[in-house]
Amino acid sequence: MSITAERKQELIKEYAKGDSDTGSPEVQVAILTERIVNLTEHFKSHKKDNHSRRGLLKLVSQRRRLLDYVKAKDEARYRDLIGRLGIRR
Repeated sequence: MSITAERKQELIKEYAKGDSDTGSPEVQVAILTERIVNLTEHFKSHKKDNHSRRGLLKLVSQRRRLLDYVKAKDEARYRDLIGRLGIRR
């Protein structure tokens, strides 16, 4: 259900703004999106796993707050990010 260290490093490289950037909102949203996708796949075969479902709702809420922050700071950055991640079609 969690992402591997290698996949996390790939996401950091892809969404980072600089070489040492690991905590920008873009990177955080990308990692949260990966975790949300993994949990969504998990629920397709484990429909009654309500404890993990609560965790999924927390992740979605956290991603929403980060996206709201990015949108408030720079709307072009926000649109680019959601386009790259393929969310909010």
